[in-house]
Amino acid sequence: MAEVVVKLDSILLQERNSTVSVGDEVYTTCTGWSATSAIAGGVAGGAALLFAVPTSALALWCRKKAQDDFYDIPAEQDLPVHLGQLRFSLSELQVATDNFSKTHILGRGGFGKVYKGRLADGRLVAVKRLKEERSQGGELQFQTEVEMISVAAEHRNLLKLLGFCMTQTERLLVYPYMINGSVASCLRGITAERRETQAVLNWETRERVALGSARGLAYLHEHCNPKIIHRDVKAANILLDEKFEAVVGDFGLAKLMDYKDTLVTTAVRGTIGHIAPEYLSTGKCSDKTDVFGYGVMLLELITGQRAFDLARLAYDDDVMLLDWVKGLLEAQKLETLVDADLEGNYVSDGVEKLMKIALLCTQGRPLERPNMSEVVKMLEGDGLTERWEQWQNHEILQQEISHEHSFTYYIDPNSPNPSNEQLSGPR
Repeated sequence: MAEVVVKLDSILLQERNSTVSVGDEVYTTCTGWSATSAIAGGVAGGAALLFAVPTSALALWCRKKAQDDFYDIPAEQDLPVHLGQLRFSLSELQVATDNFSKTHILGRGGFGKVYKGRLADGRLVAVKRLKEERSQGGELQFQTEVEMISVAAEHRNLLKLLGFCMTQTERLLVYPYMINGSVASCLRGITAERRETQAVLNWETRERVALGSARGLAYLHEHCNPKIIHRDVKAANILLDEKFEAVVGDFGLAKLMDYKDTLVTTAVRGTIGHIAPEYLSTGKCSDKTDVFGYGVMLLELITGQRAFDLARLAYDDDVMLLDWVKGLLEAQKLETLVDADLEGNYVSDGVEKLMKIALLCTQGRPLERPNMSEVVKMLEGDGLTERWEQWQNHEILQQEISHEHSFTYYIDPNSPNPSNEQLSGPR
């Protein structure tokens, strides 16, 4: 009987695995028995079969249930993936980044940390680990926003999204690794040791960065439906590919993180020195908010300095780059504005062009700033002269109005008929 039970278990096992059947061996083993033994064996075998089948079926169900529980835990539950996006598992990205090791951190910002990783197929990637927890029911909205970013990233000057990972506790975005880092790191993050292998951004490259990033932002504003507002345009978010072409990164993340907002954000997203005044005061942002940040980024390209730097207090009163630049321009010290690392290797007309565009983009009133498609045209040599003259005339008019309003009239109470000499005095 023991042999029959063993053979029956073997049959069940082989049938489950869909391999070779061993039924013939059972019949062969039984052929040497007597009739009585055969009857007894048949009864015993039948009883064993009746017992073994439900027992084995129960064991198989329990084993399958255990496997389902292991592979289908809520933290790894797959959601529908659209638009060709690649869904990464959390364990896959943990392995790629050595469990998000500190040694793999490429940078950190308002949205979270970025880790360098290597996928199983050998590709180098940048994994952005979003730091804020999701509210209940936000999974569908998160995926919708990820799809929006994925579609927009088809533009050559926008960072392509390779895929994402979403669990109950994690939200991660996977991008291609940019070997030349960000514009900010190339302007200010090159150490003495790295200068031997990595050259300073030359003026030609800086002009290409200005144009490429403008094209990327114009695409977000005018060719995406719905419109995507970056909200944190700065040199640190302009990345450089292997050919030092500008690639705008982190776009759409502000919307992704504030998916419950409508017109007014719950918190101002941005970096000190780059935030437009109207956004800072009201919390309302628009495409002109990005234009302001872009203008400050142009000043970073020209000067090589940070948008906000307390170190400037040592020799000046202006910690904001925009205020510092305006002060030097009023003193007609344009040459002192250019990044000293260029060692004089720049085109004066090119510097003047970028400076004018930067000032147009950072005007106090949003409606007076150009949109990004106009910026692209001005960078390409179309319309800057007219726009600059228009702005200059407007500034002169505003100064005249301000000068007139800076004086008031008063009447000497002791003189019933005041003369013109008595009409004077600042307010």
